[in-house]
Formats: sequence, C-alpha cells, structure tokens
Amino acid sequence: MESNCHGRGRWKMKLANGILGMALALTFGTLGALAQPASAAAKPGDESVRTFYLNTFNRYDNNFGMANDANEIAAAVRNTLTPSDHIMLVPGQNAIIIRATADDMAIAERIIKDLDRPKKAYRLTYTITELDGGKNIGTQHLSMVVISGERTTLKQGSRTPIVTGSYDGGKSGAQTQVTYIDTGLNFDVLLDESADAIRLRSKVEQSSIADQVSGVGPQDPIIRQTVLQGTSFLTAGKPLVLGSLDIPGSTRRMDVAVEMNPIK
Repeated sequence: MESNCHGRGRWKMKLANGILGMALALTFGTLGALAQPASAAAKPGDESVRTFYLNTFNRYDNNFGMANDANEIAAAVRNTLTPSDHIMLVPGQNAIIIRATADDMAIAERIIKDLDRPKKAYRLTYTITELDGGKNIGTQHLSMVVISGERTTLKQGSRTPIVTGSYDGGKSGAQTQVTYIDTGLNFDVLLDESADAIRLRSKVEQSSIADQVSGVGPQDPIIRQTVLQGTSFLTAGKPLVLGSLDIPGSTRRMDVAVEMNPIK
C-alpha cells in the first residue's frame, strides 16, 4: 500500500514538472517570436547613407519671389519616404544627404533624377521700333540669353545726376549731395517652361529727362517714365508684339516686340 502511494506521488510530480516545462517553453517561445521582427527591423545594416549632388540651386529674386529648387526637391523626397528616414539639405555643397533603407533609397534616387533636370537656355531678341506720326524713324535690336526659371535684366541708357541736398563741409566749404538715376530702356524678364508652353513675364521701362524743370527747384528735373509689364506665352521663332510705349511730351512712340529661340 505504501509502495502504491509513493508511486502515485512520483507520477504526480512528473506530471507537474512536465506542465511547468511546457508553460515556460510556450512563454519564452512567444516572447522570442514577438521580439524577432523588432530586432530584425532594427538592424543597422539595413540602412545606408548616400549623398546626391544637385544641378539646381537656391535663388532669391526680389521681383519674382523665391525659387527654391533644391529645397523643393528635398521636400518632395522627405514627404515621399517614411518618417524614419533622414533627409538633410546641405546648401553650401548643393547636395542632399539621405539615410534610408535600400528600397527607400531607390525611391529617393528616382525622385531626384526626375526633378533635378538641367535648365534650358533661350535667346530673347527685343525689337524696338520708334515711330513719329506713324513714320518709322529707327529700329533697334537687343538680345539676351536667359535660363529657364532665372531672372535676367538688361539696361541701355544713361545715368543722370540729381542734386539731393547740400551740407557744410567745414574748411572745404559747402558740399553738394548727388545721386544718380538710370534713364533709358530697362528690361526685366523671367522665362519659365511647362509641358506645353513657354511663359514670359516681362517688364519694359522707358524713362527720360523732360525739357521742362520741376517747380521744386531749378536743379530738380522731371523724369518721364513709361512701363509695359505683363505675361505672355511665346512660340519659338515667332515674334510677338508686347505693346507700344508712348514717349511723353512728343508725338513719338515705341513698339516693342520679342522673339524667342531655344539654344541647343
């Protein structure tokens, strides 16, 4: 009888140890399974660092606003990739540094390749025709090479001195303060392109000194000024008349036309 009790006790002990072993195995096995994907995803070898040097630049234009080509490319890459990737723009080197997985790096490379395109160059030729009473009295051609998306200016004329005041120079006597203003023709243009059109934003300004003087003082001239400003869509090789500038105080006027041709 005693032998049977001892046998049953040993059997119960073995059963309890077996159940405990199975519970521990299931517990640690589940934790291991849960921890495995996290550790695998955190492997540093899955990420790489690469530097992309860009053809585009950051520019600031007071008249036509900010044109942040490099910033826009970096923002496009940052908004496309996952938040865990790191994207940094280095303006001084005109480069973007990216730390990402291999799949995200391939996506970033494709985006940069599509957006970082070289700018096209165009030749703009302005034709200024001066008329007096409907009769052509002179034609002038002015050409400039412009880069798509970049502002270009051209000036032709004189710098006219204007007396702005005077001050006591001590032993040297009274000194006159003089400033200079530009008179003549001034062109301020920005040409950009889209998939099916080439847009020209231009400002043509003509200024001159009037024959009469102002009532402020005998040294203060009257500056006559005419401005032609607007947006036009150009076709290569086809002249476009932008408008006419009447020359104040005279019967003359200037017709302004522009022709655009790509430079290959």
